[in-house]
Amino acid sequence: MKRKIITNIAIIGLFIIICSVIFNFNRNNIKNLKTVKVAEVAHSIFYAPQYAAVSEGFFEEEGLNVEITLTPGADKVIAAVLSGDVDIGFSGSEATIYVYNGGEKDYLKTFAQLTQKDGSFLVSREKIDNFTLKDLKGKTIIGGRAGYLN
Repeated sequence: MKRKIITNIAIIGLFIIICSVIFNFNRNNIKNLKTVKVAEVAHSIFYAPQYAAVSEGFFEEEGLNVEITLTPGADKVIAAVLSGDVDIGFSGSEATIYVYNGGEKDYLKTFAQLTQKDGSFLVSREKIDNFTLKDLKGKTIIGGRAGYLN
């Protein structure tokens, strides 16, 4: 009986030591991560690889803690970058042009083109085999943003 109690205490003690080492190791890794704050103008399927990388921990493996914030409006994204609230802003390049043309000394530079086309998609409740635009005749389309469809 005493032997069983001692064995159980030893197992519990070993478990506690292992957990302490694991949690302390993870805590040290979290402290060493470089935080990068990202403002995006809209959630988009085009950014799916970024969302997957965040959720699967790929950035953490590279020493980064990526924080993504939805900041609706390119003007608000640019303001967040200029104020230092975020490190990177995803928006159209037109906002950086407005700031530059406004004569600001502290202007932004567009360094990448993530998308080249409009990020809108047509979706349907029912599957349509061999879809063509003619299939839209007589249908109602709900636009994602004002100005997309007339």
